[in-house]
Amino acid sequence: MENNTSLQQQLLEAGVHFGHLKKKWNPKMLPYIFAEKKGIHIIDLNKTVEGLQETAAAMKQIARSGKKIMFVATKKQAKEIVTECAQKVNMPFVTDRWLGGMLTNFNTVRKSVKKMQSIEKMLNDGTFDSITKKERLQLSRDKEKMEKVLGGIANMSRIPAALFLVDIGHEHIALAEAKRLGITTFGVVDTNCDPNKVDYFIPGNDDATKSIAIITEYITAAIAEGLAERQVEKEEEETEEVTDQASKFDVGDEGGRERGGRGGANRGGGRGNAGGGGAPKRRVPSTQKRTSNR
Repeated sequence: MENNTSLQQQLLEAGVHFGHLKKKWNPKMLPYIFAEKKGIHIIDLNKTVEGLQETAAAMKQIARSGKKIMFVATKKQAKEIVTECAQKVNMPFVTDRWLGGMLTNFNTVRKSVKKMQSIEKMLNDGTFDSITKKERLQLSRDKEKMEKVLGGIANMSRIPAALFLVDIGHEHIALAEAKRLGITTFGVVDTNCDPNKVDYFIPGNDDATKSIAIITEYITAAIAEGLAERQVEKEEEETEEVTDQASKFDVGDEGGRERGGRGGANRGGGRGNAGGGGAPKRRVPSTQKRTSNR
């Protein structure tokens, strides 16, 4: 309970409770609005905490299963925060602009990423030393443009399992593509958006830098926990495998020694039996017998 209270206090200080003007509201956000003050809707922070914890728990599970979560935030005030958080947990991100078809036409986007990577490699290893300075400059500019848009997904080899969107209204194209492909969606939802458009939502201010930072950092910490647990599980599995292999080797070795021992005993027994029967008696020549009789 204390943790929830302190989290609520942090959210309050960050201004997460400030919604949009009343005239811009979406009626579907009514259950998450606490009050109206000076024409501005105030978001119920109890609902924000619930949404934040539920979202964090779901994201933790996705990260623990080894799947990727793409961070999407092309709003100016969210770019830096989201980029930093996504890089911390090694997740793909889009913070410059969303290219139409980035998910639905993923194969074509991957070709562009490969082209960008090949230009970068050639510029670095001296392959383009023979071309003119102007051509090299043009290639560098092309690479920079692609890096800006595609840099965050350069290491993403397949479609992510989930999308985290800072403003679901602003990122409607990304949201539509995710829905079309059946990708799980998470989002920060302000009073002017429809919360039913995403699978998991956090009612909160999606405009203030501090608000975006506290929410994004909270879910990033949950993802980091999931990744850490996955690493521990991997290490335990590897240890178990090594132990199993060692025990199998020991059992096999013992079996070999037992078989060897029995074989030796049998062989020894064979010799013993031969000895027990005694050495074959030496035949006495008939002449010796006759002499002794005399």
